[in-house]
Amino acid sequence: MRETRNLEFKETITSTFLKTVSAFSNYDGGTILFGVDDDGNIKGLSDIIKACLDIENKINDTISPQPDYVLEPNEVNKTIKLIVKSGLQKPYLYKSKAYKRNDSATIEVDTLEFSRLVLEGKNISFEELPYKDQNLTFHFLEEQLEKTIQISSFNLDTLKTLNLYDNNNGYNNAAGLLADTNDFPGVDIIKFGENISVIQKRITFDHMSILEVYKKTLEVFRDYYRYEVIE
Repeated sequence: MRETRNLEFKETITSTFLKTVSAFSNYDGGTILFGVDDDGNIKGLSDIIKACLDIENKINDTISPQPDYVLEPNEVNKTIKLIVKSGLQKPYLYKSKAYKRNDSATIEVDTLEFSRLVLEGKNISFEELPYKDQNLTFHFLEEQLEKTIQISSFNLDTLKTLNLYDNNNGYNNAAGLLADTNDFPGVDIIKFGENISVIQKRITFDHMSILEVYKKTLEVFRDYYRYEVIE
């Protein structure tokens, strides 16, 4: 048995486990086993009843908002299983910082990821936020809809149906991604030679509809990697 993204071992009870409680609450949940060393060997705790109270007090006093967790003491091997569930009121903070799991390590989230957790806690996705530029055109999107589903007319009602526009907030970020021009980064494609120091070909697609980026990327991929063998 080894530590994983959703499993951590703690031989003793110190405050370091609280970062992992934050991480598990912010993402997919997980389990912390107390009384188990880093190699998965059971060492046991001297007083599991007192230890449970200590764990509970540390979590309740330092994690905000209150996470959803269950403590399961094992009288036989003197270990404690702390099951932390993924929470709805993200981000869950320990000392005003949010954490995540990176394989078997617990690390602080960066500014961008913190903002994403805040939006998730408010049940808002990035795509739903208003796009900063409201002067958008959708010629490429219209062309693709006409080809694929034979749409007869393309107007504001079409964009509302696709959840790209509403009367209160205008165009959202999803609309920005699909617009003919935008300020989002795209795809940078490189074909290397005999090593990564040799670039044979390079092309970048950005600030355009994500549908067009996808189409152009596939074309380049076929050009780079498709070949035939004549026997």
